[in-house]
Amino acid sequence: MTGVSPIRIVIADDQALVRAGFQILVDSAPDLAVVGQAATGDEAVRLARATRADVVLMDIRMPGMDGLAATRAITSDGELSSVKVLVLTTFEIDEYVFAALRAGASGFLGKSVEAGELHDAIRLIARGDSLLSPVATKSLIARFLAGPASTVEHVPEDLDSLTDREREVMILVAAGLTNDEIAERLGISRTTAKTHVNRAMLKLGAHDRAQMVIIAYETGLVRPGSR
Repeated sequence: MTGVSPIRIVIADDQALVRAGFQILVDSAPDLAVVGQAATGDEAVRLARATRADVVLMDIRMPGMDGLAATRAITSDGELSSVKVLVLTTFEIDEYVFAALRAGASGFLGKSVEAGELHDAIRLIARGDSLLSPVATKSLIARFLAGPASTVEHVPEDLDSLTDREREVMILVAAGLTNDEIAERLGISRTTAKTHVNRAMLKLGAHDRAQMVIIAYETGLVRPGSR
């Protein structure tokens, strides 16, 4: 990794042992570096700015400003537009995870994650071109939207601005496909697939692929259980 700057990571969790454990896991990879630890959401936001972090590993339940508010504060700040948030959750299906994705988080990960999976997840969202655990995230969103308590809060009219190809690509993103898989499915290059995805996100005002998936479900473009 000589000559390549490591991915800079802030760990936000109110439990010191959890932070220490994740630091050990993260620092075991030569291309990753923990640059700060935060016990509260306020500290996470401050450290994201002060350390110029690339990724924040964000717990949801923290005193004061919780992880949801901290995620929203980071993703809505133009000066922190390059910072990605990866939500850490005790349970894979957590009542707050969907809200975190709405707030701009790029994905979620269970706290029981293995070191290799954590490393790959951080690299993916730092790169910004692939939604972390797309199939798992799709399943989570589907379960929330299919439930009786589901509400549609964000229905952009901009779907009409998408081309037929961009709609098609958006459906495939919501189905959990990566850019490489979309390219193979449609018989186009990976670069072209990525361009279609990026243009659709821009038109929809989506922060990343996670929000694009949410919009696909909320607008009815994709429905829970559909293939």
